[in-house]
Amino acid sequence: MRRDSKTDVLHIVPRGFGMVDGVFGGGERYVCELARFMCHKVRTRIVTFGDEDREDRVGKLNIRIIGRPWLVRNQYHNPFSLKVLGEIRDARVIHCHQQHILISSFVALMGRLLGKQVFVTDLGGGGWDVSAYVSTDRWYTGHLHISKYSRSVYGQEGWNRAHVIYGGVDRHKFFPDGQYQVDGPVLYVGRLLPHKGIDYLIQGLPPGIQLQIVGKPLDVEFMSHLYSLAKGKRVEFLHEVGDGQLVQLYQRACCIVLPSVYDTQVGVTRVPELLGQTLLEGMACSIPAICTDVASMPEVVLHDETGFVVAPNSPRELGDRLQWLKDHPQIAQDMGRKGLNRVQKFFNWDTVVEKCLQLYGLGRE
Repeated sequence: MRRDSKTDVLHIVPRGFGMVDGVFGGGERYVCELARFMCHKVRTRIVTFGDEDREDRVGKLNIRIIGRPWLVRNQYHNPFSLKVLGEIRDARVIHCHQQHILISSFVALMGRLLGKQVFVTDLGGGGWDVSAYVSTDRWYTGHLHISKYSRSVYGQEGWNRAHVIYGGVDRHKFFPDGQYQVDGPVLYVGRLLPHKGIDYLIQGLPPGIQLQIVGKPLDVEFMSHLYSLAKGKRVEFLHEVGDGQLVQLYQRACCIVLPSVYDTQVGVTRVPELLGQTLLEGMACSIPAICTDVASMPEVVLHDETGFVVAPNSPRELGDRLQWLKDHPQIAQDMGRKGLNRVQKFFNWDTVVEKCLQLYGLGRE
């Protein structure tokens, strides 16, 4: 491989995981955090897409936004631009984040022609792509999954090109602060969409317990449904929350809840959670976690140890577990400590970066 490359690792991110005011958000946070920690080890660069061409820098991390890309079939999350060719030529290793979009398939092919290693991590979703007609799995050097569930759902268990790298938490940003707040609110953080199961959480909320719901409204009809369910209950919707305030909300909460479901009132979501990043962020702040027995989340939360794993679509079970935590503050505090230890041991970015670099073939440099 060329030793005069300007970039050791190039991360390519579709516009659907793009930047808003220079900051990644939500599941998109995964890419930015991975690259931000990686740039302390090797020369790292992100290429994404937006309305205008520009270059950004976050610490040592270089970020390029390619402006005005072609939107394949007018899909906002499926941008394409030949401007990525120069970036590919200047990189030693390319890591695409989202397999089933046209730009990733193009980069995989160009990478093969140029003798580059091209890896891919799927973060859910997708758009029109040639992979709808022919498998592109073997176009990539390797598939780096963020959970065992992800590897399984994409049918790559036992395949030597498929590896689980998990995800991490920035421990300098998310950390416990003071005593556990047993009287603090229950906290949900994430997108406000039907498959997140927020309606079941509101329905199951025991009387007198406060619930804070953090996230941007993305579905007008669903939001109307949530507001209706919340009437008469101690439910607070927080739609504009910065990172600093978010950390404080975690630290002051009695628990973090992610009640995602497969079956919703509007249909079925096949892959609702590939990791469950907000569970990790809450655990890093030493609070118990409650999730449903859905997708990857039981890989994060250990039932009866760091919190509870409950049945999906079950308001009663959610409510029972919330009340139990309130009634057993000492055990709840101990669960929070065990969750923090689990994050420190298994879900930290330094470990994820080292796994990636080893798989890239850059681990000993």
